[in-house]
Amino acid sequence: MLKEFFISTSHRNEYIDITHNIRDFVKESKIKDGIAIIFVPHTTAGITMNENADPSVKRDMKEFLNKLIPSESYFTHLEGNSDSHIKSTLVGPSLTIIIKDNDILLGTWQGIYFCEFDGPRRRKFFIKLMSD
Repeated sequence: MLKEFFISTSHRNEYIDITHNIRDFVKESKIKDGIAIIFVPHTTAGITMNENADPSVKRDMKEFLNKLIPSESYFTHLEGNSDSHIKSTLVGPSLTIIIKDNDILLGTWQGIYFCEFDGPRRRKFFIKLMSD
């Protein structure tokens, strides 16, 4: 099963919790056990899993990446978003999650985030489900 999702971002750098999208799709699928692959088909966005209980974690991740890879005038890419491409490469375009008992297997504090590095934009991501 494959499903395409659309998301609108509102900031240049943003982490959007999409855990509910994945969990709902898995529930609808009725797949008891398997894997879910989340894929982001953009070169300036990514996907990650991290804590979702304390919003300061998202802020800290965003601020650290911005300090590590600032938007600088010395980059040569004409669009002016080289920092976004580098951040996307570091975070990565996909994530694989185990499905167990018709739910995604996450730790107590884990959530799944769409990572925007060149917004605001209308984006998409895909979820591919495979059963055992």
